[in-house]
Amino acid sequence: MLGEAIGSTLALALAVALSPFPVVAIVLILAGRDGRRNGALFALGWVVGLSVVAALVVLLLGDADDPDSTASAFADWLRVVAGLALIGLGVRKWLRRPRRGEEVAPPGWMASIEGMTPSRSVVLGLLLSGANPKNVVLTASAVAAIIEADVHDADLVAAVAVFVVVGSCSVLGAVLAHLVGGARAATGLDGVRQFMVANSAVIMVVVLLLMGASVLGGGLEGLGR
Repeated sequence: MLGEAIGSTLALALAVALSPFPVVAIVLILAGRDGRRNGALFALGWVVGLSVVAALVVLLLGDADDPDSTASAFADWLRVVAGLALIGLGVRKWLRRPRRGEEVAPPGWMASIEGMTPSRSVVLGLLLSGANPKNVVLTASAVAAIIEADVHDADLVAAVAVFVVVGSCSVLGAVLAHLVGGARAATGLDGVRQFMVANSAVIMVVVLLLMGASVLGGGLEGLGR
């Protein structure tokens, strides 16, 4: 049961982790003033944000393990709507992608990272994880799949915790690499940042379309039971 619950959410967790925004944010924070402290606080905010969203979904869909319950039907419809929303976001992102040679202005929050304070680092982590519509959709879909795998109590907590850890692996990995690798790691992380910035549109389109199709398929399968 627990293995099935974890396995059903790994792809969704990786989709959360591979979003360009948190990767770019954590690299910039680590390179700035008090980078180690602010980077750790950003990672804390990120983990807490994902955890809060997951906990809220557990409270909302707690009875979804019963296939005949209203909560189960709601969870399936939620995944159908979520899947369509992710596909729609992917198509929208593709249509609005920068054309060759076109300069893209960085988002306002990215430009303000240089003077990041500890409290703002935590808040930014919270917002980029818990208030990001894509993350909310992916987290809700993952938690619905965990609940429908019929896990309870400690196994439920463990499955959600694995999702949060995997969904945070890019941020946590960057902080750990910076702590262990120092200047050499900073060079490698900046290369990752540049790649993410240059290819953010394509990365997001692929992630959104693939995950949207997966989530939609899971919802349709549940409704067909």
